[in-house]
Amino acid sequence: MSNDRVIVGSFVGAFGVRGETRIKSFCADPAAIAEYTPLYTEDGRSFATVVLTGQAKGALIARVDGIVTKEDADALKGVNLFADRSHLPNLPDDEYYHADLIGLEVVDTGGTVLGHVKSVQNHGAADLLEIHGPGLKTTVLLPFTLAAVPTVDLAAGRIIADPPDGLF
Repeated sequence: MSNDRVIVGSFVGAFGVRGETRIKSFCADPAAIAEYTPLYTEDGRSFATVVLTGQAKGALIARVDGIVTKEDADALKGVNLFADRSHLPNLPDDEYYHADLIGLEVVDTGGTVLGHVKSVQNHGAADLLEIHGPGLKTTVLLPFTLAAVPTVDLAAGRIIADPPDGLF
């Protein structure tokens, strides 16, 4: 997927038998996903219209153009949805789209390379940067807080980290 698009949600299955689908939104305001249309899948399929009709257990219920049966909706389960970056709001200086962080080099305050951001995760409390790098047998989850990550330099393509003792 190109850098011109950002993941904003995913299909999580059908809702009912009339073609409505459940969508997990990754947006700060979950309902805003409908404003970022058209939405795209990784294989290039596009959805020009998303009409939200309700909510159910951590997902939005929506009518999406081209999805008319339960089978259509079920076939899209697990498929990610992307929006054009130009349709998304500009962020303040201290906020970042996860897609912009993935792949950045992570160095400590002394300049030693710790690795690269593999993914950004959130298990409820705060964002965690999953770091994979040289000498690491497994990935390391670095808290994405101002204390642990004092500097994010998108232009230079790196993050300066001050990880808690013993993390690396």
